Amino acid sequence: MSAVTRAAVEETLRGLIDPNLNADPVSAGCVRSIEIQGDSVSVQLQLGYAADLFKTGWAQMLQMSLEQMPGVNRAEVNIETVIEAAQGQTDVPTLAGVKNVIAVASGKGGVGKSTTAANLALALAREGARVGILDADIYGPSQGIMLGVPSGTQPETREQKFFVPIQAHGISVMSMAFLTTDSTPMVWRGPMASGALLQMITQTAWDDLDYLVVDMPPGTGDIQLTLAQKVPVAGAVIVTTPQDIALLDARKGIEMFRKVNIPILGVVENMAVHICSNCGHAEHLFGEGGGERLAESYDAELLASLPLSMAIRLQCDGGEPTASADPESQIAMIYQQLARTVGARLSVLNQQSAAMPSIEISDD
Repeated sequence: MSAVTRAAVEETLRGLIDPNLNADPVSAGCVRSIEIQGDSVSVQLQLGYAADLFKTGWAQMLQMSLEQMPGVNRAEVNIETVIEAAQGQTDVPTLAGVKNVIAVASGKGGVGKSTTAANLALALAREGARVGILDADIYGPSQGIMLGVPSGTQPETREQKFFVPIQAHGISVMSMAFLTTDSTPMVWRGPMASGALLQMITQTAWDDLDYLVVDMPPGTGDIQLTLAQKVPVAGAVIVTTPQDIALLDARKGIEMFRKVNIPILGVVENMAVHICSNCGHAEHLFGEGGGERLAESYDAELLASLPLSMAIRLQCDGGEPTASADPESQIAMIYQQLARTVGARLSVLNQQSAAMPSIEISDD
């Protein structure tokens, strides 16, 4: 019987692809140690993204492959998660208590951006991450309602200068809705709204978050530019429907983030298909394949495609989005995969930023 070698173990690991990273654990840099003792192999992996619902099954798949190697009688695979802080834009200061800021944006309203932001945040938390959500829609905040925060709830303050975020469904929430009444419209010009957003995000006592999901207002105006220029956004998720007019506006959103050097993590397509609850007939009410074409045209990824579903609407209106209300449903599983994919894309970006050499200029 030939001795088991590290090279052989690595070759076996290269034969399995992490579906979230689209790479094998060796090429992705996830292998932290390989120990070989006779016919026993022990492998330690480290993931850079939240994946509590994935890593047990992933470890079992790797273990089974290793145990099929010649000379291996027993294999053990342990997986830990370490979420690193994003490097971000070099000219933007870091945000205290937050590792990664994810902007969820759309070119126009009514495409399900806030619904996506809420479910993404909850799905990330279900994967084991510490998560917060900031409702940056100053004029029409909705996250309080979607996450079941009672009307009239106001945040406590700390040291008379920091807001303490509201806790809902295991995540930290901050919104302009907590600072005003339901009947108070924000009749503000752009600079006032931008200033309010900046104050709200920097003067909230975020507590060691792995991810802060920012529910952006629709469009490409002052608030979007303020966030892009003053907050270290790690990446943006663009939400659209297959409808041509929504795709046109989504393109403007992508171009805006590109101009300010914020990576596009991918596209989420909402209301992709309607399935009749009576007969099961599938109909593309808003067009077909629009999100995929948009992603391809910008060399981006279609992160998720979600149906036009009454359950999604009812659950959000009821204060408990799908990822929390019905976590084992097919739609919730789509949100979970979205969360893992977004986290994985951020981990790859962070690895690439950390690997970039620094340039030093001397007087010699």
